[in-house]
Amino acid sequence: MTTTTRVLIAADKFKGSLTAAAVAERVTAGLRAEHPDVVVESLPVADGGDGTVAAAVAGGFEARRVTVTGPLGEPVEALYALRGDTAVVEMAAASGLALLPPGVFEPLTATTAGTGELVRAALAAGARTVVLGVGGSATNDGGAGMLTALGARLLDATGKPLPPGGGALRDIAAADLSGLDPLLAGARIVLAGDVDNPLTGPHGAAAVYGPQKGASETDVAALDAALQQYARVLGAAAGEGAAALAQSPGAGAAGGMGFGALAGLGAAFRPGIEVMLEVLGFEAALHRADLVITGEGSLDRQTLHGKAPAGVAAAARAAGRRVVAVCGRLDIDEAALRGAGIERAYPLTSLEPDPAVCVAQAGPLLERLARQVATDLL
Repeated sequence: MTTTTRVLIAADKFKGSLTAAAVAERVTAGLRAEHPDVVVESLPVADGGDGTVAAAVAGGFEARRVTVTGPLGEPVEALYALRGDTAVVEMAAASGLALLPPGVFEPLTATTAGTGELVRAALAAGARTVVLGVGGSATNDGGAGMLTALGARLLDATGKPLPPGGGALRDIAAADLSGLDPLLAGARIVLAGDVDNPLTGPHGAAAVYGPQKGASETDVAALDAALQQYARVLGAAAGEGAAALAQSPGAGAAGGMGFGALAGLGAAFRPGIEVMLEVLGFEAALHRADLVITGEGSLDRQTLHGKAPAGVAAAARAAGRRVVAVCGRLDIDEAALRGAGIERAYPLTSLEPDPAVCVAQAGPLLERLARQVATDLL
């Protein structure tokens, strides 16, 4: 039996029930219930979507609160995270689906202005690297609202500023980037996401993600055409090669926010979990550990395509560390798990078959699972 004395918990949230920090707390409690002397280090992680700022704060960043423009134009309170000259901004906090009233979707008019306001606040606070986590957006405006909030001017053929939303981009005739916040010139913007869709076309932002934001078939067609026009105009304004960025991986992230950041801000696109592991100091923590416990609410095929547990497992495997996962539900087979570098998964449903009970009682059930992990591996 292998003796393990140092455990690193690097799990994402269990969406709808536990934050990443709460997952770490419950797993720690379960491990110590069986082995009180086990050394546990917690590093909550995220992949750029909702929960990214919370993971950064749990990892030692300072939470900063700002009032910004929500997706429907109303003021909302949003957090970003700051440590030294690095900021983590989560677009879901300012422009996310979770900010919409129940049953209300505005795919043609929702704006990313609040995300731009968060970036501006981070720059003003001294950030010179801004990690822009994209995911969970309510918007399809190509990041136009973000750029406008940062000082860009997007104009129609008469020279008037465009109204908010992706639908209005059909009328864009000119883009003036000369008024962008001067602090951007000395900053590095990292676009952190887990999707590699282009901006337009059958695999683009509107076609793939528009329906989940309330877009009808007619809306999808209109948004795709509007984003094509936007790509031409913004690409011309941003300089040589910028228009081609519309078809690059990540351009379609978050309703096209990816393209707005890539072309308008000179951002670099990287997998969200890779960026967050780097920012949070995962490598150093990993080398202090014998066993890594990762996880998220649903461990499924999507997990294997850029989600947090896959990124954690890949890095841990490269360092020769054992990895197991905890999750709410498990929907991939053992071969797929091992292929991802996870030797075993522990789902809540192995203790409680009713998914609703698993969500409601996730904390206590997770402690019980962690006790099983301790029995099996420590």
